[in-house]
Amino acid sequence: MSIEAGSKLKGKVSGITNFGAFIDLPNGKTGLVHISEVADHYVKDIHDVLSIGDEVTVKVLKVAPDGKIGLSIRKAVDKPRTASGGSRGRGGGKRYGRNASFEDKIMHYLKESEDRLSTIKRQTESKRGGRGARRG
Repeated sequence: MSIEAGSKLKGKVSGITNFGAFIDLPNGKTGLVHISEVADHYVKDIHDVLSIGDEVTVKVLKVAPDGKIGLSIRKAVDKPRTASGGSRGRGGGKRYGRNASFEDKIMHYLKESEDRLSTIKRQTESKRGGRGARRG
């Protein structure tokens, strides 16, 4: 089985770092899931989501010429379809217009809100010189 961009594979978590997780794939290959591709929500500590030895389904995002394999767990999960035929979450189209379902609007609002909040927290922490350090 060749590993190509767009294919879904089963793998096993073989290592965890602060920036992602290494996944052992078929044919003895190893790929990396960046922490941003682990879940649909913000993940502060990857250990809250994954452990070494976990079996996961991943989607191959890219295979670099040097052999590095970029993977995603969140994109490997098939999203449920809405009544309008679109999938929930990110994507094109007019899903959040007047004809969008209430659930789509709420999901969109929560996602945007979470993204904005994490950006604000990051900016505030960097200005204060760390995790909530206050100037006296």
